[in-house]
Amino acid sequence: MSISLENKLVVLIGGNGFVGRHLAQDLLQRGARVRIAARNPEKALSVKPLANLGQLQFARCNVRDAQSIRAVVAGADAVVYLVGTFGKDARQLHADAAREAAEAAATGRAVSFVYLSSLAADAESEGMYASTKALGERAVLDAFPAATILRPSVIFGKDDQFVSMFAGLISVMPVLPVFGPDAQLQPVWVDDVAAAAANALADPASHGGKTYELAGPDVMTMMELHEAIAAAQGRRRAFIPVPDALSGIFAALPGTPMSSDQWRMLKAGSVATGTLPGITKLGITPRPLSLFLDKWMQRFRKHGRFTVQKA
Repeated sequence: MSISLENKLVVLIGGNGFVGRHLAQDLLQRGARVRIAARNPEKALSVKPLANLGQLQFARCNVRDAQSIRAVVAGADAVVYLVGTFGKDARQLHADAAREAAEAAATGRAVSFVYLSSLAADAESEGMYASTKALGERAVLDAFPAATILRPSVIFGKDDQFVSMFAGLISVMPVLPVFGPDAQLQPVWVDDVAAAAANALADPASHGGKTYELAGPDVMTMMELHEAIAAAQGRRRAFIPVPDALSGIFAALPGTPMSSDQWRMLKAGSVATGTLPGITKLGITPRPLSLFLDKWMQRFRKHGRFTVQKA
């Protein structure tokens, strides 16, 4: 049974990030009181004008410190754990700190908890990110059995660091290498992820203790993604598929923009398995990247919005 989030205090741990800022907006629209807890909460100040007086709080939180976590979770009706990293401290941030947050929520008055995981989560994976996300899922459910686990595919949005990164490269490079050209993705819109999380918080009786795969309606390869971006920019580009053996060597080199962990995830792809309930079970009809891409690519076109698109 769904409950109203009106005047409920929702704590977003790691809420200053991409997903956190969009989730905060969704929750504010639902009348919730939101506390953005992060090491640098000021990175989410762009959300402040959307809140009513007293509706939004910013709290400094070091998730490596259990006492800091307990302090920001105090008084929460609901908690969302959004922290993610490809760094060496992935286990501490994805699992240990998540457990502390779930334990703090369980001993407090919180009735719902959401853990943002990944479609890549796999306890048997050689990748640090994927294996520690799986450990985090287990740790959270052990501490807060009614928690909801969300496993999104690649998340896109106008202010993302994925589609926007490729868009910037494509706008200036006539020839571009494509890593994992055949890797399949099922991109999901950030606002759909935010709405899914909010719906899970609002109905713990229905969604608690369950794991959901959040994916968009379309499956595309990395090569197809590059081609779609170029087409939306009105640019002709040459894309060179990079063999996995070569891209793996590149990712292993120090100082490269892609780590070996990120390369493993890219190569594996990010498509819903269908063995777990999907985003529609959370009341969301996902929207495709194609719905937004043309508008978002205007700023990357040679003449901006005045560029004439060829049929």
